[in-house]
Amino acid sequence: MKRPVVVFDGSCRFCRQWIERWRDLTGDSVDYRPSSEAVADFPNIPPEEFDRAVQLIRPNGSRVSGAEAVLELTAPHSLGAKLGALAYRNSPLLASVFEKSYAFVANHRGIFSKITHLLWGASVQRPSFAVGTTLFLRALALIFLIALLSYRHQAAGLNGPNGILPVGPFFEAVGNHLGAGAFWSLPSLVWLSPNLGTLDLLANIGIAASLAALLGILQPLCFFSLWVVMLSLCVAGQDFYGFQWDSLLIETGFLAMFLSPWRLKPNWSPTEPTRLARLAVVLLLFRMVFSSGVVKLSSGDPNWANLSALDFHFLTQPLPNPLAWFAHQLPPEILKLLCGSMFFIELVLPFAFFLPRNPRLIAAGAMILMQSGIALTGNYAFFNFLSAALCLLLIDDRCWPGFIFKKPTPAVFVSKWVSRPVLGAILILSIIPLASAFRTVPVSLEPLAEIYSRIAPFRTVNSYGLFAVMTTQRREILVQGSNDGHDWKTYEFLYKPGPIDRPPPMVAPYQPRLDWQMWFAALGRVETTPWFQSFVIRLLQGSPEVLALLETNPFPEKPPKFLRAISDDYSFTTSGEKAWWSREPATIYCPEISLREESSN
Repeated sequence: MKRPVVVFDGSCRFCRQWIERWRDLTGDSVDYRPSSEAVADFPNIPPEEFDRAVQLIRPNGSRVSGAEAVLELTAPHSLGAKLGALAYRNSPLLASVFEKSYAFVANHRGIFSKITHLLWGASVQRPSFAVGTTLFLRALALIFLIALLSYRHQAAGLNGPNGILPVGPFFEAVGNHLGAGAFWSLPSLVWLSPNLGTLDLLANIGIAASLAALLGILQPLCFFSLWVVMLSLCVAGQDFYGFQWDSLLIETGFLAMFLSPWRLKPNWSPTEPTRLARLAVVLLLFRMVFSSGVVKLSSGDPNWANLSALDFHFLTQPLPNPLAWFAHQLPPEILKLLCGSMFFIELVLPFAFFLPRNPRLIAAGAMILMQSGIALTGNYAFFNFLSAALCLLLIDDRCWPGFIFKKPTPAVFVSKWVSRPVLGAILILSIIPLASAFRTVPVSLEPLAEIYSRIAPFRTVNSYGLFAVMTTQRREILVQGSNDGHDWKTYEFLYKPGPIDRPPPMVAPYQPRLDWQMWFAALGRVETTPWFQSFVIRLLQGSPEVLALLETNPFPEKPPKFLRAISDDYSFTTSGEKAWWSREPATIYCPEISLREESSN
């Protein structure tokens, strides 16, 4: 014999199912024969042995069977099987466990055949993810494009020289404080020239890289550029670019380098990703989803514990949309059911990301459904779209219709000498943010936590967990100006709640950063919100860049002499009322202030 021969019970459905999987793994390197054909070829083997267990006959004529045969057959093609074979050879106890387990399965093949069909479906062949990966990379490129166009639109008002948090003074202050270590604490190319022109240049480079990645041109280089650009801009954006989905986009862009093929021309042909690269991205999805569920329970918030959080969510979320009003009117029983379903999706189903086909697809479908529901009832920028796009990596090629599916084409990826150590390190470091979701890191992990803290500024391995505590009251800050201290006029924002008869907007995937930050400002005090103080000063100065972020300027000719901010309680109206909101005065958020007048010579 030139090849090993595997002899199996050809009359057993369960055996045929798994021989199909092994044949796919080994290809032509192994000869597979049903026992009815092999009996005559191997007369020295008793026929009952073929019925008892699978037989692996080596080219030299030696033979192994049962669990040992399965492990030896699959070890070259599976890390788990390789470790299992190693344990089998070096531990008599584990070898006995393997053989007893094999015998149990062999004696109950009918039951296990049904379980196999339940978990894998009609075929147990190793799935391919070429189409889902190709669609994911295009979706990711499109999300980067939206995020960067949004950045360009708001950069002058947020971080320009006349913006709320100018980038130049920020980098100067950090540099003076941290000295030579400033870059490693705040990694950004903006250090080269901290001004609005640099921000615009980086955003334009990112937009070009997004378009190239969308076309499939040099995707690894494009996603590396997008990681550098987005990281640089988010550091420069300060308080306005510290959202978890900003970090999620940066981390996903970094991992996408290893998931995407090198191609010089526009190409939509699907390519099968490396298993390690796909595992790293799926693990990112797991960490993001599972941590979101864990932090809600570990926070001790009774509204999550008793499933009443959705009684408040649609009202108190940062930027509701019109459907949020209707969702808020749902009966409490339905809202509790939805909240419980959310916990099931976030805490249980993520483990199915690593299971066989059917539970994996159920988990992907449930995730996409939940993210769609969140996107339909709230404005969470590109977060829901990115989360749904990540789920594409869970959908194997058999799911896609024929007009989408094409046979995967060979491709060149980032060198394994680079990808394996980098991705391996990321997989290990992922333990720390996952453990931190439980609000504690074991002492044994402290050395790893120290390494994690050093790379954390580069946002390649991040902690996640949105809205750990549910807010139960909605307060809105109304910014008002006056020239006499008596007649006050209100600055209206573009998207956050203001006039009670104005419907909540539908604005996602665009994120109005100032409107979002106003929600966080209302949760605290003006003394602990430095950016708001800067915002007020810019309004008193009449900054056109900042005013462009607002819907109305009640002082078009010259800025007001005085400015204040009041905080009102907002609630959704009921179905019998004409307005969208009801409003009650609450308190003064920022007392009356004015600019100090310069004395004339």
